Amino acid sequence: QVKLVEEGGGSVQAGGSLKLSCAASGYIFSSCAMGWYRQTPGPGNERELISSISKDDTTTYDDSVKGRFTISRDHGRNRVNLQMDNVKTEDTAVYYCAAGPKCLVCSGGDCSMPETQYWGQGTQVTVVS
Repeated sequence: QVKLVEEGGGSVQAGGSLKLSCAASGYIFSSCAMGWYRQTPGPGNERELISSISKDDTTTYDDSVKGRFTISRDHGRNRVNLQMDNVKTEDTAVYYCAAGPKCLVCSGGDCSMPETQYWGQGTQVTVVS
């Protein structure tokens, strides 16, 4: 089945750097877009998309991270990375990797592209001043 596992979270000082990595399996890695979301605690706080990378590696960034974060794909290792530089205290959140929709999933010779968006379990990033 489709599985996304985030790595690399932790605590970092403001102005420092951190690299998140998401290991993907269970689908054709290059068949769909992937993204990084984050969510802060509190009622009504939703996950917000901060960066995405398309099937052809076109990238997008939210204004809050533009110029500081870099998303990339490692096609050889089926990973999507998020390099976080010059982090700020407001970057503190749980970060989630996502894939889809329409990832190509094959099983027993049958393939499909469901409208499902897949999620990792999340990794905590804490930026301290």
